[in-house]
Amino acid sequence: MTSTKEIRNQIVSVINTKKITKAMEMVAVSKMRKTEERMKSGRPYSDIIRKVIDHVVQGNLEYKHSYLEEREIKRIGIIVISTDRGLCGSLNSNLFKQILFKIQKFAKINIPCDLILFGLKSLSVFKLFKSNILAKVTNLGENPQLEELINSVKIILEAYKNKQIDKIFIAYNKFHNKMFQHPKITQLLPFSKENIKSTSNNIWDYLYEPESKLILDILFNRYIESQVYQSILENIASEQAARMIAMKTATDNSGNRIKELQLVYNKVRQANITQELTEIVAGASAVSID
Repeated sequence: MTSTKEIRNQIVSVINTKKITKAMEMVAVSKMRKTEERMKSGRPYSDIIRKVIDHVVQGNLEYKHSYLEEREIKRIGIIVISTDRGLCGSLNSNLFKQILFKIQKFAKINIPCDLILFGLKSLSVFKLFKSNILAKVTNLGENPQLEELINSVKIILEAYKNKQIDKIFIAYNKFHNKMFQHPKITQLLPFSKENIKSTSNNIWDYLYEPESKLILDILFNRYIESQVYQSILENIASEQAARMIAMKTATDNSGNRIKELQLVYNKVRQANITQELTEIVAGASAVSID
C-alpha cells in the first residue's frame, strides 16, 4: 500500500503543476488579447485587396500576368505556418495531418512538393518525413515584421515564375473565436476564377496609368504579401487561444487530481489509524490474558 508520505509528495507535486499551468493560462489570455486585436486590425486590408484582385481577374486583361496562368501541374509548393512552441493542444497536429494528406494525394500521381516553413514545430515534423524544404523561418514571436518574412516567400514565388512550381498553397490555422480554430489550406497561386461570382457578362478591362504591367505586378505582389502576413497573424492568435484552453484544461485536471489524491490520502490515513488501534487492542488483550 502507498504510504501517506508518498501521497503527500504527489499532492504537493500536482499543486505546483497547477500553479504553473494557471500562470501559463493567464499569460496566454494576456497575449491572446493583443494578438487577436492585431489580427483583426489586419483583416480589413486583407479582405479589401482580395476583393480588388477578384474584380481584376474577372476582366479581359490586356496584360496576362504569370499568376493568372493555369498550367499542367508537375510540382506543387506549400507555405506551412505553424507555431514555434507546443502546449497548445492539437492545433499543430491537426494542421500537419491535412498537409500530409494533401502531399500524399499529389504523390500518388507522381507530383512532388516543395515546402516553405514558418515555425519550429513544422520544421521538426517535416524533417522527419524528409520533405524538400526550400526555406524556413523560426522564432516568429507575437508581432512578426513583414520584412523578415517576405524573403522566404520570394523563394517560392521565383520558383513559380520560373515554372519550377505550378501551384502554390498556404496552410495555417484560421481564428474564429477563443474556443474554435481550425486548420485551413487554400490555393494561393494561380488565381482561380472558379470561386468568383462574375458581376458582368460583358468583356471589359480597366484603363491603367502608367501601364498595366507595372500596376498589376505591384498589385499582385501586395496581395501575396498581405495573404501570407494575415495568415501568420491568424495562426499566432489561434496559438494563444489554443494554449489558453489547453492550460485551463490542465489546471482543471490538476484540481480534480488533487481531490482524488486527498481522498486516497484520507483512506490510507484512516486505514493506518485503524490498524494501529487494532494492534493496541490486541496487545492489551494479550497482556490482560497473561
